[in-house]
Amino acid sequence: MIIDQRTYTIQIGLMRDFLALYAAEGLAVQTEHLGPPLGYYTTEVGDVNQVVHLWRYTDMADRERRRAALEADPRWLAYRRKAAAAGQVLRQCNAILRAVDFAALAPRPAA
Repeated sequence: MIIDQRTYTIQIGLMRDFLALYAAEGLAVQTEHLGPPLGYYTTEVGDVNQVVHLWRYTDMADRERRRAALEADPRWLAYRRKAAAAGQVLRQCNAILRAVDFAALAPRPAA
């Protein structure tokens, strides 16, 4: 199992707008392809104005297959265009996390 950690730095004062647009137009289609997020957070201390979300995959091939399907969905592409036009995201940083044996999460149930 791998976790895709995605961190977006949001323009100051636009967090509420970013989250509202995502909730209204991005979340459902993304969840349809990727499954529910393992976590979706905003930062309160340290590097603020960030959104951190975590997505669980079986392996890199599973991630590539699901993300390719998402990127081919016209609804997702429309959301991405609208989000880009809004200029809310300043920076994106992604990391692939692998669990260590003694602290691994339980595998996701089969869909």
